Amino acid sequence: MPRFHQDSKITALKRSPLFEGLTRKHLVEVARLTDDLEMPAGTILCREGSYGHEFFVIIDGEAKATRDGQELTTFHAGDFFGEIALLERTRRTATVTAVSELRCFVVSQQAFASLLHADPTIERKVLRTVVRRLVALSGDPTVP
Repeated sequence: MPRFHQDSKITALKRSPLFEGLTRKHLVEVARLTDDLEMPAGTILCREGSYGHEFFVIIDGEAKATRDGQELTTFHAGDFFGEIALLERTRRTATVTAVSELRCFVVSQQAFASLLHADPTIERKVLRTVVRRLVALSGDPTVP
């Protein structure tokens, strides 16, 4: 039985730029892939340099991201991290540790890949979003 209501998950997923082009129907499909987790303070959610396999969305609690021992940011309810792990097998750029008891949900890379394979429309929309973000970040004034 899920701990978090599906509508809460959909609202949280909408905040991620990776999913901005998806319809509500598609977001429902992504929400169905999620696993709900509760972790005590001190739990390491992901470790800098290790390969990422999931995308995290915090529902309650707080987590800190550090790189080379230096604090980068604090994540609170509604924040997310790890979305690149859904699309590419790459190393984590930071360690994220629960500061307080943490309630979150995760989407695994494997489950997301299965969804993309089953529904290529979602894959195309996600890839378009990624391309638009790369173009915007390129700073190339010749690109409209």
